[in-house]
Amino acid sequence: MEATIEVRGLHKRFGPRTAVDGLSFTVEPGRVTGFVGPNGAGKSTTMRMILGLDRPDAGSALVAGRVYRTLRTPLREVGSLLDAAAVHPARPARDHLLWMAHSTGLPARRVDEVLDLVGLASVSRRPAGGFSLGMRQRLGIAGALLGDPPMLILDEPVNGLDPEGVRWIRGLLRSLAAEGRAVLVSSHLMSELEDSADHLVVIGRGRLIADTSIHDLLAAASGDRIVLRTEQRREAMTVLTRVGATVAAGTRDTLTVAGLPAERIIALLTEHRVPFSGIAEHRASLEEAYMELTRDAVDFHAVDLGAVDLGAVDSGAVDFRAGPDAEGTR
Repeated sequence: MEATIEVRGLHKRFGPRTAVDGLSFTVEPGRVTGFVGPNGAGKSTTMRMILGLDRPDAGSALVAGRVYRTLRTPLREVGSLLDAAAVHPARPARDHLLWMAHSTGLPARRVDEVLDLVGLASVSRRPAGGFSLGMRQRLGIAGALLGDPPMLILDEPVNGLDPEGVRWIRGLLRSLAAEGRAVLVSSHLMSELEDSADHLVVIGRGRLIADTSIHDLLAAASGDRIVLRTEQRREAMTVLTRVGATVAAGTRDTLTVAGLPAERIIALLTEHRVPFSGIAEHRASLEEAYMELTRDAVDFHAVDLGAVDLGAVDSGAVDFRAGPDAEGTR
């Protein structure tokens, strides 16, 4: 059976709250699949069900065609990192991994290999309780890689890593996928997924919003928009909107134009003697595309202080409470 993670019609409730609602997607081997969604969207619950930590109310979560709890040697088949703090603080890092290795018949040399791979060889005999968050993340990743599994599930793997560590995990994810492994990565850092993921699964309120390649998502979000740079924005907007273009002001001297090709924009501005210093196709960022996809699926909105009268805040006229649905899902 191919090393594929399959989620089919997954449902999970916690009391009156629906955490996962009919969710289906596939994590294919040979690529990094980003798993994203707003807080409370059901990402952690979904990963826990894949790993047998929570039972679905309906549907299935399969790894290589099997339910996780039926696997004879789980570490050799699915590596996972859900909580970097899940290690006894008094236990040295190497001993923690030796215990894991012993549980599945792996040799001690494999422990030393993964410690070296994640950069913890020099501190492997120190108690894990004295590790920084980034070091605990590296230890958790070492545990996920211990059994050399064909499938990996990593929740926020760059959390707490310094810039060198972030760059390292980016390269590691790419290399794991290049070896033919199926890699599922949950993250809130869209910039990191844009640099490391091939595919994206977006959920909101427990439901699937998008299941698409990063390339296709960015292409759709970019559309046929043109970014125009001019110091005479008002004049340019007047000229372009008269012929039916949709024009939005950007930062300082930029405009985003939709509905006209670049050649037509250049001709119109030249004809009306509106100077401009640059014109290029708009390329949406993954963060921009994600925000557009999930804008109606966010349960918890922070107050935008840039749009708030701070005098009203001081007087108590602004209500900062979370809203009517304050109880989150995992």
